[in-house]
Amino acid sequence: MHKTPSGSTLGDGGLDLTQAFFKPISNAAAPSLTKRHTKISVIGAGNVGMAIAQTILTQDLADELVLVDAKPDKLRGEMLDLQHAAAFLPRTKIVADVDYAVTVRSDLCIVTAGARQIVGESRLNLLHRNVALFRNIIPPLAMYSPETILMIVSNPVDILTYVAWKLSGFPSNRVVGTGTNLDSSRFRFLIADHLDVNAQDVQAYIVGEHGDSSVALWSSISVGGVPVLSFLEKQQIAYEKETLESIHKAVIDSAYEVISLKGYTSWAIGYSAAALAKSILRDQRKIHPVSVLAKGFYGVDGGDVFLSLPAQLGRGGVLGVTNVHLTDEEEQRLRDSANTILDLQGQLGL
Repeated sequence: MHKTPSGSTLGDGGLDLTQAFFKPISNAAAPSLTKRHTKISVIGAGNVGMAIAQTILTQDLADELVLVDAKPDKLRGEMLDLQHAAAFLPRTKIVADVDYAVTVRSDLCIVTAGARQIVGESRLNLLHRNVALFRNIIPPLAMYSPETILMIVSNPVDILTYVAWKLSGFPSNRVVGTGTNLDSSRFRFLIADHLDVNAQDVQAYIVGEHGDSSVALWSSISVGGVPVLSFLEKQQIAYEKETLESIHKAVIDSAYEVISLKGYTSWAIGYSAAALAKSILRDQRKIHPVSVLAKGFYGVDGGDVFLSLPAQLGRGGVLGVTNVHLTDEEEQRLRDSANTILDLQGQLGL
């Protein structure tokens, strides 16, 4: 398919516009080799993929943005729609194709392709419909960009991140799932809403599975640097455990509510994925709760399993996992969440 209508010539064999418009600088030095050309490929041009692409563009995270999808007409339409906004965006080359060769030498490949979640359907029930799809996606990405970092967005994200790791043959630090990064944002929003503060002042994590067995780390929540539960205890302010559980349940149910209302989720995951891309590509070394190879952390030792833990992200991908204090109950729930995922992974034969 036609990748982009842009070029430096006017028509086939036409006037070289670069030569006509610009007089070269004499004795100019070659561009510095330290200047990075950042290339991001987004696989899947559906609602989620395009929300991520749009956010990447507006936040100026890439010099080149590649879109890949199985539907050529839809793909070209999305590419043109973004290209036509060039006057309002930072300068980014936008390319689209059904051929994975277009992703060659990508710094980051973001995989969003997958079957759409049906209203009321658990994320885990999407597993068997998406594994076969990944067998056609991950190997060519790894072949054309052997040094890339894979970011998996497709659900069920934890198991599909494991599938991507297995199919790519990459070291585990270069395969990451968006995991509970968005769940944690929803969690922070709900806590901030209860306390009438800015969500950015709330430090709170959801870990484990991105789904029904996720774990809210209430023991480590702080607002403005103040540990919430210990503050309540010191002030002898009573609180009900059921109240805390209701907030966690609202986090779990929030995606289902959005899907039931508008048919899909897109904008929040778009911002979430772009935030992760920024941390990775700009080597910001920020802590994000993302899906990583969890074996050996927090007592998870039943097998190779990807689930969300607070991890430091940078140019090398996953740089490490934070030693957040967990209560015995939280650690047990995390292990239970890992076992939920492991039970399903055992059926994949990878």
